[in-house]
Amino acid sequence: LNTQERLGNPPPSEKDWPKEDEEDFFLLDPYQKRDVLPQSCFRMIDKLVTQVFESAMEIIEKREMLREAQKRKLQAKKCFPTAEFQVTERPNCLAVSGKYIFVGLSVGLAAFNTCDFKDVCSWDAAKTEICAIHASDLGNECHVLLAVDEMGLAWLFCFHKESFLLIKILNEVKDISQRSTCVEVVLSRGGDYAGILLQGNTKAWLEIYQLPKDSWLTKMEKNAGAAEELSCSERRSSCSSEVGTFLLQELSVSAVEFDVELDPPVVLLTVRPPKPITGTSFQGPLDALKEVDDGSMLGLGYNHLIKDSQWELQEAIFRSTYQEYLEAEGVTEEEIPRYATFHFLLSSRILEGPEMKVQPDIPVGIGVHWDGNHNFCLYLLNHSLEEKADSDLKPDVVWPCAAPIACSAVSSCSRYLALAGEDATITIWDKQLGYPLSVTAILEERFIRSIHFL
Repeated sequence: LNTQERLGNPPPSEKDWPKEDEEDFFLLDPYQKRDVLPQSCFRMIDKLVTQVFESAMEIIEKREMLREAQKRKLQAKKCFPTAEFQVTERPNCLAVSGKYIFVGLSVGLAAFNTCDFKDVCSWDAAKTEICAIHASDLGNECHVLLAVDEMGLAWLFCFHKESFLLIKILNEVKDISQRSTCVEVVLSRGGDYAGILLQGNTKAWLEIYQLPKDSWLTKMEKNAGAAEELSCSERRSSCSSEVGTFLLQELSVSAVEFDVELDPPVVLLTVRPPKPITGTSFQGPLDALKEVDDGSMLGLGYNHLIKDSQWELQEAIFRSTYQEYLEAEGVTEEEIPRYATFHFLLSSRILEGPEMKVQPDIPVGIGVHWDGNHNFCLYLLNHSLEEKADSDLKPDVVWPCAAPIACSAVSSCSRYLALAGEDATITIWDKQLGYPLSVTAILEERFIRSIHFL
């Protein structure tokens, strides 16, 4: 008999269990049973994770450094007013000279003392609105003021012993149709000179005045004693009257209003804008050289030998070549400029004329540039008063620029001059040496409107 035994799966027993880690067998991860990754993959993963952590740490460090820098940076200090000046009218402008603050109001002027923050006096005789004001300290408690009102009149005042004294309206004329408008005023430091820019119907010009401040100070000293005697007599009369208290309050303003006639300023120079360059009147080169020998200034381009016909031919060729661009831009013919920027300049090597008495704090010349012009012109102030101020004055020194001058500035020591051109270039000139120190070009297309020394 053949008997076949059927084979089956043996029953499970504890002997078949894995012997290692028997206690944690049920916690094992089934994915660990797979094959282990190659060593190169581990290195790549480790490098990526390390780079992520390093970049994260760099970002964190940069942010911490920025926070520390913001903490170390000086915070803007909030300033609150320490005192207030109460004015009766709307203030338009102000100027500081010595211990006084002069304010241009919608009606007249007002002066305030910075020591006690009180109103010293006011002037509203003409009932005019003051739009701009400049002031300079003459010494001996005397100040000169140059103000411009809403009608373009330039008012010259002297402030002495807490009282305004009108000296002259510089551009006043009898015929109102011939009146010129003042658009800019400048006082030199120390009050020796004053300059006003005037505009007429079709032209503009610059007038430079010499202020007789020594004569003003002498007359003010002489009249100071008379003013004190007048104030004492008024105090006695006011004390004996019934309304003495009221008069004593008004005495501080009225007692010093004595009549003093001060010498008016004298026109020293009249500077007009450069004329357009036209055809020559010379017959040959020798005639042009003779003009230069006679003192005619080089640099403005007038002493040339180009005829009118050559100018006209060049203009016709230019317009025919670029006609479409000229029509698109709407280019007009060249006009005489009507605005100028000017500065009073102290003594330097290039501003020393023959037999000049140079004083360290008194200007010896002015620098002028007109709108749309390439030249910065320097004029000496040593012209005698007998010379005609209305004559065609030529500059003593001309500094040409590659582009029209947009704006300018002079340093506080008056040695350095900054010229900004319409091509966005800034040139720093040394007036003592007479040549440019640096030229900076702004790459972006920008137009420089103002420039200042700090």
